[in-house]
Amino acid sequence: MDPQPGATPYTAPAGCPMHQQRTALYGPEFAADPHRFYDAARTHGPAAPIELSPGVEATLIVQHEAALRVLQNPALFARDSRRWAALREGAVPMDSPVLPMMVYRPNCLFTDGAEHLRLRKAVTESLSRLNSSRLSRDVERIADYLIDQFIERGTADLLNEYAKLLPLLLFNQLFGCPGDIGDRLTRSMSAIFDGEDVLRANAELTECLMELVALKRRQPGEDITSWLIQHPAGLRDEELKDQLVVLMGAGVEPERNLIANALLLMLAGEAPGAPERRGSGMLVEDALDDVLWNNPPIANYATHFPVQDIELDGVVLKAETPVLISFAAANSDPGLTDARQTLSKGAHLAWGAGPHVCPAKSPATLIALTAIEKILNTVPDLALAVPASGVAWRPGPFHRALVALPVRFTPTAARRAATGAQPAAPVSAQLPDPFRNTPSAPSAAPRHAQEPAKKQKGWWSSFLDVFRV
Repeated sequence: MDPQPGATPYTAPAGCPMHQQRTALYGPEFAADPHRFYDAARTHGPAAPIELSPGVEATLIVQHEAALRVLQNPALFARDSRRWAALREGAVPMDSPVLPMMVYRPNCLFTDGAEHLRLRKAVTESLSRLNSSRLSRDVERIADYLIDQFIERGTADLLNEYAKLLPLLLFNQLFGCPGDIGDRLTRSMSAIFDGEDVLRANAELTECLMELVALKRRQPGEDITSWLIQHPAGLRDEELKDQLVVLMGAGVEPERNLIANALLLMLAGEAPGAPERRGSGMLVEDALDDVLWNNPPIANYATHFPVQDIELDGVVLKAETPVLISFAAANSDPGLTDARQTLSKGAHLAWGAGPHVCPAKSPATLIALTAIEKILNTVPDLALAVPASGVAWRPGPFHRALVALPVRFTPTAARRAATGAQPAAPVSAQLPDPFRNTPSAPSAAPRHAQEPAKKQKGWWSSFLDVFRV
């Protein structure tokens, strides 16, 4: 791992991927078949040059052993993105959709050394106060609410109407958000992950979380925000806000993709061309493990910055440039033949490794398990509305995410009386036709979508009207 004397980014062999054209990780071609790129990249070495968005260049680690060497060596590979030379020099577009996921925040994701340990301890010890029974109950309650929104239709998009919204609402619950703050938090976090007006969304996210921190300093409760405030680390308001950002960021996008990708696997036929039915009698736990191996929710991330030029198996990683780990490529490394045959839980890198390994593995697994079991038990004849091979994948460099997961089932009556409160931006007004293979133009909005905005509420406020928690 030590750099070779005299090595420069231009000394790589001619066949090295550093001499290849950079592959764009944000287009539809990559989203449709990322493993084709990973396979091609591995033939040239452990790393490949990529473009995360227009004007944002990086290197992607695509081999399992090399990924571990980076993840487990913080002395040579730092996480603090203030080291990012191109960003400091103004070479990165400030409106780039990837910046909210990469720019420095004073949280445990972007810090190193003693500061990282201090912040991570506050996060892990606050998370440890979560009661698993309460967490399961919260997930089931939110799942009940979301299922009620579509169960009478007989069709749904389980990505946008269920898997996407459930973790957003759950974190409002876990953070102790009142209605207005929760609505804004849901809206801004969703926009950031979808790459929509990210500058405005990031500003709104900051504003509503600072309001939440101020509220919880005055009125603490049994929630993660209050526990972080009370932690002996003595976090400042800015630090508190950014620990909440990393918790929600690490929980929302990965969780929704884990739920949706596992549901797709379970609802697909046993083999290509088989009828679209619940596949193979697969247990939920096995489906989750399969997804973590083969379609990890966060496919490429864990941005590191070499502290100096570092030679890695013939490829020179230039100092202060972004180096990302491809968890998806590492998991599909042909060198992991034995581990892949058994899908050993200890070998895949979906949860990361080293000092920044995911601190929320257990609650994240419980959330996905509970959410999937709830929808399958509530809607026993759930079936895909399109062939599994026809679903579309959302472009983007970091995630492995569906555009939609259209399903059909026998309509039944909602289990809770409607309160009259409707979400401000009802998902059903924006969904693709669930019986088409690809997204189409939005269908006609329901009556309540035509009403003046002042009569409409956000998802969290509407949920609170049903469940007073």
